[in-house]
Amino acid sequence: MEDKQWTVRIRITEDGDDTRAEAVLTTQDTPEDLMAVTGRGVAHRNPVDRPIPEIGDELAASRALEDLAIRLHDVASDDIVNMAGPADRDGSRAWERP
Repeated sequence: MEDKQWTVRIRITEDGDDTRAEAVLTTQDTPEDLMAVTGRGVAHRNPVDRPIPEIGDELAASRALEDLAIRLHDVASDDIVNMAGPADRDGSRAWERP
């Protein structure tokens, strides 16, 4: 089996006390197998806290990655339901009955 490389790109935007992050996972074994999954996260600075943008970036990015992980798990779960399990010789699933 060859090594695979998946890429996660995180885009962070700030608007006042709000920081938003979008984490996009892309995989591509072949051109027709391109897959992208996106997670999103938000952080809001309390007005009484000191303005330290790095903290908002870290919180929003971590929340986007957490959301991405949940979404990727959902993709895997759907794949298990749709594609995994024993198959009969004719290619149908063994547990399905007409």
